[in-house]
Amino acid sequence: MSYRLLLTVVFLYLSGTLMAQRTVSDAKIVYKMELPPEQLQMDAMLEGSTFTQYMRGPMSRIDMNFNIVHYTYLINSRTETMTTLIDQHGNKYLIRASKDQYEKDLKQYENVQFKDQAETKQIAGYACRRAIGTMPDGQTFEVYYAVDLIPENRQYNRRFVNLKGIPLEFEIVTKTGAKTRVIATKIELYPIPASYFDVPKTGYKEVSQEELKKM
Repeated sequence: MSYRLLLTVVFLYLSGTLMAQRTVSDAKIVYKMELPPEQLQMDAMLEGSTFTQYMRGPMSRIDMNFNIVHYTYLINSRTETMTTLIDQHGNKYLIRASKDQYEKDLKQYENVQFKDQAETKQIAGYACRRAIGTMPDGQTFEVYYAVDLIPENRQYNRRFVNLKGIPLEFEIVTKTGAKTRVIATKIELYPIPASYFDVPKTGYKEVSQEELKKM
């Protein structure tokens, strides 16, 4: 093979790879949640829980619907703020995280290291690679990420700030060490309305983390 032909082949290969990858600014990803058996035994109503991720530029929203309680996290990486909304049987609470707390949490997840593994699989129509994440305390969790979907905002979900693509299947490790598996079922790449990320002005009682623990 001539030198010129070799360069052409390499260029075409690299061009194809770059074109296949897509930087994602706006997205809605719906996941199903497979909770540990012990959790489902304690409360069967948790079955069918869902996790929905929204992103739009520097803004992100995560909805975790456990049927009996609904958590919403509104994250703005530009202003470094996060607001948590809790709706439990109509009792609605709003908690604002300080900028210091935001930076503390981000620093924790910036130290998570991901190591690619050989395994791959298709999830929701996307080719995904397996990786193992290691927390600063040594705990590990599994993740499959879409190699062709690159988040524009790396802080859309701080847990994955060091991951090379968007996770379409992953484990959440609870404080007890149990693992909840989260698996994407639907991916929509379209402009998300800015109103999805607005912090409610009414309908929620604003409390601190300390007040919530006392309740």
